[in-house]
Amino acid sequence: MENIRQAVERAKARSAYQSEPSLKPPPHEVRHAFGLGQEDRALPELELDPTYLQSRRIVGYDGKDIRSRPFDLLRTEVLSSMELKGWKVLAVTSPTQGCGKTLVAVNLALSMARQSNCQVCLADLDLRKPQVAASLGLKHRQGVLDVLEGRAAIDSAGVLVRVGSSRLEVIPTMASSDPSDLVASPAMKAFLQDLAGQGRSRIVILDLPPLLAGHDVLSILPQVDCVLLVAAVGTSKVSEIEDCYKYLQATDVVRFVLNKAPESAARYAYY
Repeated sequence: MENIRQAVERAKARSAYQSEPSLKPPPHEVRHAFGLGQEDRALPELELDPTYLQSRRIVGYDGKDIRSRPFDLLRTEVLSSMELKGWKVLAVTSPTQGCGKTLVAVNLALSMARQSNCQVCLADLDLRKPQVAASLGLKHRQGVLDVLEGRAAIDSAGVLVRVGSSRLEVIPTMASSDPSDLVASPAMKAFLQDLAGQGRSRIVILDLPPLLAGHDVLSILPQVDCVLLVAAVGTSKVSEIEDCYKYLQATDVVRFVLNKAPESAARYAYY
């Protein structure tokens, strides 16, 4: 914990995080039948727009881009730990909003999806402020909220996305007016069990809400295998990180990511 404290304090004194570039229109949508591993089902398939992704700092799909290397390193470490323990479900969260948890979750998922032997599903479970669809340039379609409220089946809730050599399933969501009730519902438990049960080589990444923003994450933690905690220089307080670890005592924390750190303050900086 002292190392985390020192890293945060050193990075706070350095340069500020740059603002996000302006958004560009979402990519053209194409429907295509495609099977994912052992799954025998047709899902819409979209070709993502690299220019749009670049505008959102989404680079994990391009192994030749030097900016993808921190995510590739994180991918190697996370997959190694998960394979060792037989874990399949990884939750990504942060102490508070503004830490870049969705940025890390999306880039990590795309980096994993470049591996030919790795099937990846990225699900947006931040029912308060979902960001996965916007990060990828996806228009709203059936997703997590539709499944939880009984308007869609899980087999039709996702969309296959392709960019570069990355191909993965994404299950987006819209914001809910009663997220706390939904995340604690039997429907959510069944949803997560279904996701975890689809294929031995399938890795499920859940983009969760910030841990300290409410009780949503605490309701989901018992159903995940491990957690990736994302904090940010200039945003996260050391006391908030310590509070997170108190809540995560019964959960395996596979890695801690310090985001928005200046390159000179850390060997691997996440922008």
